[in-house]
Amino acid sequence: MSSSIPVEVVFALPDKQRIVKLQVPVGTTAFDAVTLSEIDQFFEELTISTELKLGVWGKAVTADRALEAGERVEIYRPLLADPKEVRKARAARAKAARDEGVE
Repeated sequence: MSSSIPVEVVFALPDKQRIVKLQVPVGTTAFDAVTLSEIDQFFEELTISTELKLGVWGKAVTADRALEAGERVEIYRPLLADPKEVRKARAARAKAARDEGVE
């Protein structure tokens, strides 16, 4: 059995993305993989800290989650707008437009 496993660390902006492939020791956590990837060197706006929101294959995980071979750690950007509030505002605009047309 190998003492290291392959993993990927990913970060993306609307116009730029980076995938860093690594061989890490068995038992490496999601946060450790992000730190080892040094992916912050490619993005001025990315600061590696324990406050990062991380996921593995689209599912949120805690920073201390141990990784398995072949997993992809995703670094999530903060939301610019609350999706619930955006939907409420869109529904309110649609309702107002319908009400205007009912006169």
